[in-house]
Amino acid sequence: MEPIAENAVNKREEIKNKLRESFDGKIVRKDLTKKIKEGANVPVYVLEFLLGQYCSSDDESIIEQGVQNVKRILADNFVRPDESQKVLSKLRKKGSYTVIDMITARLDMKRNIYIASFSNLGIDNVLLEDEYPEKYDRLLCGGIWCIVQLDYEYVEEEKKNGMPVQIRKLTPIQMPHVEIDELKEGRKRFTEDEWLDIMMRSIGMEPDVLSEREKWLLLLRMVPLVENNFNLCELGPRSTGKSHLYKEISPNSILVSGGQTTVANLFYNMGRKTIGLVGMWDVVAFDEVAGIHFKDKDGIQIMKDYMASGSFARGKEEKAASASMVFVGNINQSVDVLLKTSSLFDPFPPEMGTDTAFLDRIHCYIPGWEIPKFRPEHFTNDYGFITDYLAEFLRELRKEQYGDALDEYFRLGRNLNQRDTIAVRKMVGGLVKLMYPDGEYTKEQLEEILKISLEMRRRVKEQLKKLGGMEFYDVNFSYINLEDMSEHYVSVPEQGGGKLIPEGLCNPGQVYTVSQGKSGMIGVFRLESQMLPGNGKLERTGLGSDRDARESSNTAFNYLKANGNRISGSISTTQKDYIINYQDLQGIGMTGKLALPTLIALCSIALGRPVQSSTAILGEISISGTLIKVDNLADTLQVCLDSGAKKVLLPQTSFVDFATVPPELMSAFQLIPYQSAEDAVFKALGVE
Repeated sequence: MEPIAENAVNKREEIKNKLRESFDGKIVRKDLTKKIKEGANVPVYVLEFLLGQYCSSDDESIIEQGVQNVKRILADNFVRPDESQKVLSKLRKKGSYTVIDMITARLDMKRNIYIASFSNLGIDNVLLEDEYPEKYDRLLCGGIWCIVQLDYEYVEEEKKNGMPVQIRKLTPIQMPHVEIDELKEGRKRFTEDEWLDIMMRSIGMEPDVLSEREKWLLLLRMVPLVENNFNLCELGPRSTGKSHLYKEISPNSILVSGGQTTVANLFYNMGRKTIGLVGMWDVVAFDEVAGIHFKDKDGIQIMKDYMASGSFARGKEEKAASASMVFVGNINQSVDVLLKTSSLFDPFPPEMGTDTAFLDRIHCYIPGWEIPKFRPEHFTNDYGFITDYLAEFLRELRKEQYGDALDEYFRLGRNLNQRDTIAVRKMVGGLVKLMYPDGEYTKEQLEEILKISLEMRRRVKEQLKKLGGMEFYDVNFSYINLEDMSEHYVSVPEQGGGKLIPEGLCNPGQVYTVSQGKSGMIGVFRLESQMLPGNGKLERTGLGSDRDARESSNTAFNYLKANGNRISGSISTTQKDYIINYQDLQGIGMTGKLALPTLIALCSIALGRPVQSSTAILGEISISGTLIKVDNLADTLQVCLDSGAKKVLLPQTSFVDFATVPPELMSAFQLIPYQSAEDAVFKALGVE
């Protein structure tokens, strides 16, 4: 363990030295932020704005002095809500005072003046000179943290209408303009791993306790800050910091807490003729998606229009804006349960979570359940960029486009439609900007970014497939390497990706079938059987109370009792008990069309022979053993392909429907026809 720890220390020291040389004055030790943050409820970017001014040194004595200065400034000037009256009293006594507070401005049309509200100080109706809202328009929408020099002048004659508090000078807490070329030049000095670690530390996380995968997932949270009109969703357990970046780290994003919102607030106020949050901020993030509710009936439709095109219609006008939309919320049950019972969008309110048109506009779904719950060791004590510098260069990068970066080496597979392509290109562009703002990367580095981008979009598509059926069945996302034209598929871990039907031989008694479930959707079912000494009973688990499914299992068992000797003399239904478990792998509702797969599962365990590898069993039999053809053959074969099947056993009666199946889908499998129930058993088990 010691050499590893020593290597980590050496690596950190090397990164720190490079940061000092390339970004001096723009970095800060994050443990300083933590120390002061615990005693002052200010956003991180406010704190680091001050630390950057007073603690930009490697000299411990200067740092200590700087920390004391920052603490004093916060103690004297930062307004705590419970001490607002004390601060006002000081202002009245001294006649002038400087405060740090969140300031919001609005236009008072009756008096034709701008007035300011102080969030923590708790005062309103303070006259604000026109120059401030004109120069800093976000004062008008959500407010920004400022250092404000106040004067107090009480005039007896004006006591009815006047406000004795006046603003002498207002300075938003934000970095001056960032030289993007300086950033690009500085980036060249770091490796990919070093730069990724710096980005993690800049948002307060310690990369040494994170896996590579976790670092990339945290980096994905930053894509909305560098990409215009990028729609991101992250749902997961509590305490994984889903909203932290948008609330604390970036002054260019606003977190909408509490569910209810209005079209006027979010998009456009027809009365005031002012644009809403999407026109004022780089990112509009919604905390706790379960509570999102529009007062306006057309709210969700306007949101859908905006998420699709970056514009929306209000009155006679078409308005455009560039804010990205972020939806974060909690999943309070295991992902496995959620996948089987509903969809990964279940925490959304019903009007959103079941609206495929809305969900299709989400470009990226971060699997929040893979991000660890943050403990003290997850927060770094090392150097990272001052958050305000980070936020400003991320904002500058919004002006650049890298969405076509993948075209040099790769082409997207044919299963991606136009929306999928836009989503993947935006994600690739965003991650390239974050990791390689200088535009220098290798083919392998770009491939890494392309894979994670395809996965994040496919996660959205997998859920759309559950909710919307065949319209969204092209989920088998891939990319083509232009060098050798090889095609590579990208799966989604929690779905098993294309591996619902695994490669290789399964255990005897295990069967995979694809059929239409109770919900009307087509999905994959797994049957697992056991055989015990007994007197001829059949036990079933996993069927619930579905009557049709129970009848189909009875059909299979009765057929086996009547025809077992024709299949094999070693099958006994009088001296053996059979147990069969039915699993609905995609949560589409248990089907009653499982007699033939049940028959094959029972024969497989009775004979101790596994079903052929990577095989999907299609088709059904009646009580008398008559073959029933496959419903929706093209759609069913598409699901077989998406689920990883390489062989498909299907009844000869389905051959009449081959004309409805695209040739490339037909050629994707080894198709194995059968002419009777016994023939199906023999061919499934590879018996000549």
